[in-house]
Formats: sequence, structure tokens, C-alpha cells
Amino acid sequence: MEYRFLGSSGLKVSALSFGSWVTFGDQMQVEPAYQCMKTAYDAGVNFFDNAEVYADGESEKIMGEVLRKTGWKRSDLVLSTKIFWGGKGPNDRGLSRKHIFEGTDAALQRLGLEYVDLIFCHRPDLDTPIEETVWAMNQVIQQGKALYWGTSEWSAAEIRRAYDFSRREHLIPPTMEQPQYNMFHRDRVESEYAGLYDSIGLGTTIWSPLASGILTGKYNDGIPEDSRMALPNYQWLRPELESEAGRGKVEKVKRLTPIARELGCTMAQLAIAWCLTNEDVSTVITGASRPEQVIENMKALEISDLLTEEVQEQIEKILENRPEGEKNWRG
Repeated sequence: MEYRFLGSSGLKVSALSFGSWVTFGDQMQVEPAYQCMKTAYDAGVNFFDNAEVYADGESEKIMGEVLRKTGWKRSDLVLSTKIFWGGKGPNDRGLSRKHIFEGTDAALQRLGLEYVDLIFCHRPDLDTPIEETVWAMNQVIQQGKALYWGTSEWSAAEIRRAYDFSRREHLIPPTMEQPQYNMFHRDRVESEYAGLYDSIGLGTTIWSPLASGILTGKYNDGIPEDSRMALPNYQWLRPELESEAGRGKVEKVKRLTPIARELGCTMAQLAIAWCLTNEDVSTVITGASRPEQVIENMKALEISDLLTEEVQEQIEKILENRPEGEKNWRG
């Protein structure tokens, strides 16, 4: 396993990590969750990601039970949760000081932990001043309930506002952002955040490296009955696949598959390896419902070394979506 610093912090996270978004809950039991997490841990994974909204809190409960069952040393782990959607009450969602405090306590109780290493603001809250959120996150860390705080799917401008306010008020600034990033979703990580990596030391824990499964190739010939998009809870993913843009993505996956074959890997491994080649990616969050999937995902580390400039250019010619850099008007 390769370990990377989380932005400019001194914390190291495994380049490949394990997330519970689509894998815990939805009838997932402790034993299969245990097998998946243990397989990831045995492969060197130290970062395990969660959120209060995943399976309405059941995901955190399952992960907590797994952690108790394994007896892993707490200092060997980097554990996270995300706060925003905590329930249906008027103050059970968003990033108010009240929900951040109460949501954090509830998440820690479900996980059975005294603290998480990383806590994220799961989305920007347009109804709460960023200043209130920053103060609350600072207090959560000061109380020892988290070690680092960050954001998820915030704009670069919002992150900068939070950072600048933190520095001005001598508070702890955000350390990391958790954005979607994959071959089809690149602009935010590669372009919008470009000015933040060096200037504020932003780290990234990217999610959906397989573009909701499209980059595995499993949807090349339609939606299999045993796939995620066939499940009632994930019907919202179907329009992305069935739209004209979605069909275009499938065609690109078909053209990328021979490259994966030449490298001796699966399409999923190629997609994950591609994310790993970005030096601004601190860790790639992977998911799995079976240990075999975890093993397959881990092999992407070996494939990333095979993605030479020549191979990368072959991929770019198929994707045709490389973000443009700043225009040099001098010519």
C-alpha cells in the first residue's frame, strides 16, 4: 500500500481507502461488512469513510460493530464521518452549530468512538453562515471529537471563504475536501480547485472513481438485474446512464476497454488507477460488498505504475474532456 499526506497536514492516509456509502445498510450485515473491511485492512487500507446519512445511520452502526469485532488498534486507523443530513426534524440537517454538535455526538455514539479523525461538512449549507459553521467545526476539534475537518462538494470560493475566515479569527481551517472525481467528472478537482492545493494545502478524499459503476463496463449492454441501478433505492442513478450523455459515456468505456486489456487489468482497475495518477488526490475511496471486489480494487495500485504518458494520451484521446488551463493571452 502507498500512503499519502492529506494535503499539507502531517496525516497519512492509504492511497486506496474503503467507503461505506453503497456497501453498508440495504440488508448488509455485520459479517460481510467485517470480511470486506478486514480484507481492505489486510491490504494496507487505513482510511475508512462513513456519514450520518448513509442508510440513515445504520452504516455507522455496522462499522462500529466491525471495529469492535476486529479489535484493531485505534491509532492505526483513520476514520471519518460527514454531517449534514441527520434526520427529518427542522434542526436535524444542515450545518448550524446545533446540528454540527448534536450530529457529531450521535455519529460517535453509533460508531462507538470517542473521536473521528476526519469530519466533513457533507454539502454547503446555503441557509447557515459559513462563519457559524467554521466556529462550530473549530469547537468540535477543540473538544477532541475530531482531529481534522473538511468539506464535501463545496465550491472553491466557499472553501476559500471558510479558510480565510479561519485564519483571520485564529481558528482551525478546513484541511480536506471530498469531491466526486473520475474519468467523466474532472473539472472541479483538476480546474476549479487548482489554486487551493498549494495556497491552502487542500487534501482530497475523492469518491465515485467508477462513476456509479459505469466505468466498470457492467452497463455496456444495458442494466443487469443484479446491478446497483436495478435496485429500487438507486433508481435515481438510471437517468444518468440512459440519457444521451450517459450513452456517450458507455461508448467511451467500450473504447477504453482494450487499453485495460492490454495492461492486463479490468476496466474498474484502470479507472481507479487513473485517479491515483493525479498527485492532488490524497486517497481514492472505493466500495465493495464482497471481499473479492476489495481484492480487485486493491490491484489498481499496481496498474497505476503502468499508466505512462503514452497510455495517458491514449486515454485522453478517447475521453476528450481534459479541462483547459488558464489561457495565456500573450500567445
